[in-house]
Amino acid sequence: MIHSTVVSPDTLRAHLQDPGWRVFDCRFDLRDPGAGRRAYAEGHVPGARYADLDIDLAGPRGERGGRHPLPDPGHFAARLGRWGVGPQTQVVVYDDAGGAYAARLWWMLRWLGHEAVAVLDGGWGAWTQLSAPVQTAAPPAREAPPYPARVHADWVVDAHALQAELAAGRCRLVDARSAERFRGDCEPYDPVAGHVPAARNHPYQRNLDGHGRFLPRAQLREALAPCLEGCVPAQVVQMCGSGVTACHNLLAMELAGLAGARLYPGSWSDWIADPARPVARGES
Repeated sequence: MIHSTVVSPDTLRAHLQDPGWRVFDCRFDLRDPGAGRRAYAEGHVPGARYADLDIDLAGPRGERGGRHPLPDPGHFAARLGRWGVGPQTQVVVYDDAGGAYAARLWWMLRWLGHEAVAVLDGGWGAWTQLSAPVQTAAPPAREAPPYPARVHADWVVDAHALQAELAAGRCRLVDARSAERFRGDCEPYDPVAGHVPAARNHPYQRNLDGHGRFLPRAQLREALAPCLEGCVPAQVVQMCGSGVTACHNLLAMELAGLAGARLYPGSWSDWIADPARPVARGES
């Protein structure tokens, strides 16, 4: 049995000594990029490695591509090999933000063709509430060949293709940012506020219950319904500020039985890099 969406703290605890499992701590703070690594040093799931959003889960920034462009698949495959991840490895990823950052690594592994990856439901908070063991030392480095990636190139869409699809009415764009950022009331990370015209807003927090765990399948389908009205999952493109929390919506769709949507990795930070692209403000 493989775990390909979410996994419970109890299940992870039962497999801590399993040599075929790898755990990754993805805690991060966009306002304080070093906070996650410091938290990891203070305590993490035993055996977990730290996966840094800026360093490990993103490529170099350029004039285009947004704040967190996807890394080169070959470079990421080599990193996975050094982390000890092979085709048969069960990967578990977690953070302390309801999966907001961990879902990025979940999606990236799936993008490279790795099915056995799951987000720890409830994250670090659920782990500590279980009174589960905590470790401060990092695991030793490993030498291993690069992961044999089978990249799903058709899982992503760039700004040019997105504009064409929107103009032709061939896709449904969904934005995972908060309602305030979507409306353009505030924008803490990018120089322009607002959203892509015709986008619909589904803040990723709507995928979670009051304990930071994903909603049951039926409730997720109900919550996602307004975004999918009149289209099928394969027509959906998920975006956010920089292609991170959009992955949370993609995971929620998977859990809801609505697989097939794509990611706009550059997202809002890439869209506004070209001043000729239109910007909308308000509810829609």
